[in-house]
Amino acid sequence: MVSNCFSLGLHLHPHPHKHNRISLSSSRFHTKAKLDHHVSFTASSHKSFYSSSGSSSDPLLKSLKHCAWSRSGDNFGLSRSGVIRPRLSTMTGSEFDDSEYDESQFDPTLTNDDLKPTKPSQRTFSWLDMSSLWIGLVVGVPTYYLAGSLVDLGMAWWQGIATVVAANLILLVPLVLTAQPGTMYGISFPVLARSSFGIRGAHIPTLLRALVGCGWYGIETWIGGEAIFLLLPNHVKTSALSHTLPWLGTSPLEFSCFIVFWLAQLCIVWRGMDGIRKLEKYSAPVLITLTSCLLVWSYIKAGGFGHMLSLSSKLTSAQFWSLFFPSLTANISFWATLALNIPDFSRFAKSQTDQVIGQVGLPVFMGMFTFVGLAVTSSTSIIFGRVISNPIELLGQIGGLATTLLAILGISLATITTNIAANVVAPANALVNLNPKVFTFGRGALLTAVLGIVCQPWRLLKSSESFVYTWLIGYSALLGPIGGIVLVDYYMIKKMRLNIGDLYSLSPSGEYYFSKGYNVAAVVALIAGIIPVVPGFLHKIGALSKISNGFVVVYDNALFFSFIIAGFVYWITMSYLRRKQSSLSSSSQPLL
Repeated sequence: MVSNCFSLGLHLHPHPHKHNRISLSSSRFHTKAKLDHHVSFTASSHKSFYSSSGSSSDPLLKSLKHCAWSRSGDNFGLSRSGVIRPRLSTMTGSEFDDSEYDESQFDPTLTNDDLKPTKPSQRTFSWLDMSSLWIGLVVGVPTYYLAGSLVDLGMAWWQGIATVVAANLILLVPLVLTAQPGTMYGISFPVLARSSFGIRGAHIPTLLRALVGCGWYGIETWIGGEAIFLLLPNHVKTSALSHTLPWLGTSPLEFSCFIVFWLAQLCIVWRGMDGIRKLEKYSAPVLITLTSCLLVWSYIKAGGFGHMLSLSSKLTSAQFWSLFFPSLTANISFWATLALNIPDFSRFAKSQTDQVIGQVGLPVFMGMFTFVGLAVTSSTSIIFGRVISNPIELLGQIGGLATTLLAILGISLATITTNIAANVVAPANALVNLNPKVFTFGRGALLTAVLGIVCQPWRLLKSSESFVYTWLIGYSALLGPIGGIVLVDYYMIKKMRLNIGDLYSLSPSGEYYFSKGYNVAAVVALIAGIIPVVPGFLHKIGALSKISNGFVVVYDNALFFSFIIAGFVYWITMSYLRRKQSSLSSSSQPLL
């Protein structure tokens, strides 16, 4: 029986993608015909056989493992029905062949149309679409603030921009690595998380990511509400409704504008991912044009960028480095949310080439737009006699009906393109993963929007320091360890091989069921990555009056420490468990 696995007349080429599609289809047909007569063991029986059939050095066991559907072979594997099917290379085109799995076998509590692997017909994102996605994400008010916030804290103008670019160059590495399985297998982040955290344990990282997304959704919606506030007549903006209520933390008028914009965004969400793709693609050139116009206006009005170029550092060397590393962490954290759930988008990419090329522009886009933000902000001191760091306030000062309308269009478009793509997709998918029968993408998006209000974004944006240190660094402690665990699992433990059938199975014999659906090793690693950051966070919000300087350093570099600690703990734990399992298997006596 086993020998027939290797006498199918197929070339086990290390790069099968070099052969054309017709030959693969033909091979698959003949493979099935031959295996129908020779392969009779099932997934569950061959797993049981492995655990009780003696040493791994047994040639028979090696042969069986090579033919196993659990992807222990390089390019071929058995399906649940015992049929070997060819698998394309991991780094080309629409690599994953959807004939490898049977969707009818998926557990209905683990899937719906939003969670199933994407089919070739759904792979519509080209490199231009991916680039447009990032342009739409980058061009927004929070990004406009980034370099300016660092200059406010004492950096020179070029140091602020360099910090932003360096952070995004570092971020680009995990961003591309995490996107790879999305394009390879057509799966979203919640499904990918099942491979490391377990079928049920995946709810932990996805809901933590959703919590952060809800916070950012609130921040972006607040910014959109400010754009509506800008449109109001002056006598309304100076009325009694504009007075701040202490218990609310803002004025009733501003809060009402926030709610109006909050409602307007929901109309766009219902169109799904294809609608988001079109929105980002067609908005990108508009946003680039409006941004360029603002930059040119500030250059002409201020007589150049001499004032910005004269902004020198107010920090000593020691003070600079004490600010640089937490600022670097904060700027990496800025897009750490997308770096984590980028499979939600890369699963729609036409190829790995498209997703990689489409994303390499991120550091460039970030550097250019933060330069615009800093250049325009610094020029306001010349034009208006005072620094205006808020672009919405600036556009209001420029005045004029045409300017006001363009301001509303630009800020609303920039906010919507960022908010829906970055802060709705991940939480909505997390809720769909939580209960596919109850939640659809639309319902998940609605709950995300509600939680965005609960986060009270107007309090998070009250100062540069709270924005950078409390919010950006604080949530990086949650996302860092998740990213470390997912990447270590996929590249070092799984070797980029996933069993799609078992990602949608609640069978106790499934590869990702672990212990009652939870991978304890991943949970332990997650906790290990978060704990060292907790004292610094509590100190920052005032819950602890005094802590060791070491905890301050760890908190200031939360993303790095939590990522490395969690990834290392997970790798050590899983490697130990695999060695232990292998030892137990090799010590068992064969049945035959």
